[in-house]
Amino acid sequence: MNYEEALSYIENTQKFGSILGLERIAKLLEMMGNPQKKLKFIHVAGTNGKGSTCAFMQSVLTQAGYKVGMYTSPSFLRFTDRIRIGKEEMDEDRMAEIMTRIKYNIDEMVLSGLQSPTEFEIITALGLVYFYEENCDLVILEVGLGGRLDSTNVIDAPLVSVITPIDYDHMDILGSTLEEIAGEKAGILKAGSELVLYPQKKEAEKVILKKAEELQIPVHKVSFRDSRVLKFDGLYQKFSYEGEEYRLSILGEHQIKNAVVAIEALYALEKHGFRVPHETLVRGLSVAKWPGRFEILQNEPTVIIDGAHNLQGVQVLKSNLMKYYRGKKITMILGVLKDKMYREMIRELLPLAKNFKLITVNSERALSAEMISEEIRKVEEEIHEESAAKEASQKKKRKKEFDFEEVSYVKKECFSTVEEAVDSALHEAEPDDIICALGSLYYIPEVHRYFGDED
Repeated sequence: MNYEEALSYIENTQKFGSILGLERIAKLLEMMGNPQKKLKFIHVAGTNGKGSTCAFMQSVLTQAGYKVGMYTSPSFLRFTDRIRIGKEEMDEDRMAEIMTRIKYNIDEMVLSGLQSPTEFEIITALGLVYFYEENCDLVILEVGLGGRLDSTNVIDAPLVSVITPIDYDHMDILGSTLEEIAGEKAGILKAGSELVLYPQKKEAEKVILKKAEELQIPVHKVSFRDSRVLKFDGLYQKFSYEGEEYRLSILGEHQIKNAVVAIEALYALEKHGFRVPHETLVRGLSVAKWPGRFEILQNEPTVIIDGAHNLQGVQVLKSNLMKYYRGKKITMILGVLKDKMYREMIRELLPLAKNFKLITVNSERALSAEMISEEIRKVEEEIHEESAAKEASQKKKRKKEFDFEEVSYVKKECFSTVEEAVDSALHEAEPDDIICALGSLYYIPEVHRYFGDED
């Protein structure tokens, strides 16, 4: 197969759906020689911050001279950007060559009566074979969904496991409570490894620590007490941690916390022979890149893209917008999936919104632009009714008459394409305005491409 044929083959496996379980990928990898058993790993699970944390770690280790593979999902600008060694994406010809072998083994599996692996399982196998054949010193492996039954969990005990912030997401699959979701994430923990843990909500942390205790895994609980923001200027941010100063080109105050988690994971890795001089740690963090996360694409007007696609992600984005653009009303380009907590996300965004440019994400799970508009209107009415009831109660106590104000709605427009939404936002914007595209990684790359940056 050539690259286009290999890509088409992978895309056609979407018909098998997303089925959690390790039996299919374990069999496929066995037929491929079990490359995962010959590699060393950092395994990263969590709801938000996984990709950025992976990017920080890989950048530092690459600067230190190690050959480090990184597997993340989904793809951003191109299919191959989810499978990297150092700064380089997987070569298209190399991808096609490995996929030809993978397809042969999948055909053998099906002929013998076994179930075909899913799309994500095939891509995971592709990455693992590639990293092994390229003799990687270490692989940073990001979980796709959950952890316990995710295809990346086919590996044996990693050197270090990392769990980033956990919150409500994919509740139809992972469970409706934080305890259930945390239990799935904690499924990546294995005896013989150790855990670097981002500070969690109490109910999630309890589940994770219990699992770690059962497996007798050392736990490094990250604390941000010794970290402090020093500077932000729209191009980079500086912070201190344990008395040392660092600089990041990945923006957003939350990224400082992700960088601290990466630092702690790298400290944990040292006992396994992966040593990083301090000056290399500083340099590696400063040059790390992770597109689509509080990324400023242009100024005058300022255009920001952010992959926030769940409630916790939107809350973090809101905090950053309020901190860096205090008092500014923002044009929101928004597309969301219908299985997200979109009502709660809208409620977070409304106080900052100047107007909304709405699009329908290219996914079967998309909430249409028209439905998003209707949901915004409903949330606006709810907020007004709550505010009016509160004010009426206060005025009643003061025995004064109360006149209800009319509901004030923000402008909402629906567009058939991402390009049209961006065109409209730019056309209406003044030089000092802020435009922010968010809601789903299914369309954020299109905004990135609009501004001509394919790197």
